[in-house]
Amino acid sequence: MSPCLHRLLWSGFVLAWFPAVARGQGYQLRLDTRAQTVAFRGVRADSVLAASVVTGPSGGLQTTEGFFVRCPPGSAYCFFFRPGAYRQGGPLVTSLDLTMWALGLRGLSLRVNGRAGLDLAGSDVWPGTEPAVQLIEAYIEHTSSRITGRAGRQVLVNRLGISGMDGGRAILRPAVGLEAEAYVGFGLARGTALPISSSVLNPLDDFQPRQRQLVAGGAVGWSNRYGDVRLDYQREIDRESRQFASERAAISGELHPLRRWSLAAGVEYDLANTWFGNADATLRYTTPAVTATVGIRQYRPHFDLWTIWGAFSPVPYHAVNASVWVRPMHRLQLRGRWEQYAFSPTETETPLVNVDNDGWRFGAGLSFSPGELWTFDVGYREEYGPGASSHGFEGSVSVAPNNRITVTAFGSTLDRPLEFRFEETGIDVLGVDAEWRPNDRISLALGGAHYAEDRRRPDAGSLDWNQTRLTARVTLVFGSGADQVRLPRALRKRPQAGS
Repeated sequence: MSPCLHRLLWSGFVLAWFPAVARGQGYQLRLDTRAQTVAFRGVRADSVLAASVVTGPSGGLQTTEGFFVRCPPGSAYCFFFRPGAYRQGGPLVTSLDLTMWALGLRGLSLRVNGRAGLDLAGSDVWPGTEPAVQLIEAYIEHTSSRITGRAGRQVLVNRLGISGMDGGRAILRPAVGLEAEAYVGFGLARGTALPISSSVLNPLDDFQPRQRQLVAGGAVGWSNRYGDVRLDYQREIDRESRQFASERAAISGELHPLRRWSLAAGVEYDLANTWFGNADATLRYTTPAVTATVGIRQYRPHFDLWTIWGAFSPVPYHAVNASVWVRPMHRLQLRGRWEQYAFSPTETETPLVNVDNDGWRFGAGLSFSPGELWTFDVGYREEYGPGASSHGFEGSVSVAPNNRITVTAFGSTLDRPLEFRFEETGIDVLGVDAEWRPNDRISLALGGAHYAEDRRRPDAGSLDWNQTRLTARVTLVFGSGADQVRLPRALRKRPQAGS
C-alpha cells in the first residue's frame, strides 16, 4: 500500500473511532473503498517496408500476414497495429467525505472530500490512478442568516459548468429571495481535481500553461413562488501571459405559471469568442400518471483560449426533443425519448465524399414491479448521426428479499456500425451485482460482468477484445449522535434502459 493511501485511510479511521478528540463537536464521515480487476487485450504498434506490402482482396494495402496498413505518402514504411499481450488492471480507490461543525463559533463548519487510488496490478495500466491522492474539496465555511463565507479548495457548480478552485467565496442574502455571490482563486484543470500545470497532464506538451490560471466570477439570483432567475459571470486569466483564458456569462431561470406546468431555459455567451454557447428551453407537464417534456437546445463545445482546439472553430448543433413517462398502474412505468439534431454549416469543403450533418436519437423502455420483491426493467435505444450509428437492448432483474439485501442481474447488447471505417463492433454484456447492508453504518457489495466483443474487420486485425470484470465495494458511515447520516437506500435496479 502506498504511503499516501495509508495516510488517508489512517486519518479517516482516527476521526471515526476517536471522536473524543473533538469533544462537543459534530461530525459525519463516509468512507468508501472500491476495487476492480480486469484483463484486456493490448495492442502493439508495428511497421513494414512499403515495398513488401501487397494488395488485399478488397483492394486495400496489407501485410503478407493480412493486416491492413497505413502508408504515408513518400514514406519508406507502412504502419499498423498487431495484437499485444493481455494487460491486467486492478484499480483500488478509497474516497473520504468528512463534515465537521460546532467548532467553537456558531455557524462554523469544515468539509473535506478526497480520494486515493492505485493500480494493484501494475503501473500505467489503469487511467486515473496518478497521482495516488487527490484532494477534491477542503474548505472552512461560516454561515449566518445573511452571509456565507467559504475559504479553501471548493467545487463551483453553475450554468457555466463544474470547475474547481483554491480561493475564497462569499454569498450574500440581502432580502428574501435575493442572493448575490462572488469568488476568486486559483483554478484547477477542467474536469479534474488537479492544477492545469500538473505533470500528470503533460500530454498537453507545449500548449500546457506553466502557472495556474486565476479564476474570478460572481452571480445574482432571485426566486419566489412563481419561479427563479440567475445571472452568472466567470473569467479565467493566464497568469504567465496575463491574457484571458476564457470569459463567459450565462442567464438561466425556471417559471411555474400553472400548477402542472413549468418552463426552464438558459443561454451561455462566450465573450472571448463573441458567440453563443449552450442554450436550451424545456416545457414540462407533470401529473401523477403522466410526465411529458418538449424542448429545444443548442450545443457548442467550449475550449479555453490557450488550447489549440479553438482554432478549428467548432460549430454548434441544434436539436428538438421530446420525452414522456406514463404510469398506467402503480407498479408499471412506460417511457420514451426522441431527439432530432443538425449541425450548422462548417464552411469547409470535403472533396470526394458527402457527409451528413444531421442525426437522431431514440429510446424506449418499461419498468415493472409486481411486488416489493421483484423489479424488471427493459429498454431499447438507437442513434444515427454523422460518422457512426448505434443500436441495442438492455435489461435488468432485481430481487430484494428484505431491506438489507439486493441482487441485480443485467445484460445488454450494442452494435456500432462506423461510416468512415471498415471496422464494425458488436458487444454483449452479462453481469450480476449483489449488495448487503447489515446495518445503517455498513454496506458491502460484490459484482461481476463479462464483455463479449466482436470486432468485425475483414483483415487479421479482427482481435479478441473479450474481458471479465470483478468488483467489490465497502462503505462505512460514522456520525455523532442524532446527526449521523444513514446510508442511502440502495438502487433496486440499474439505471433505466432507453432513457
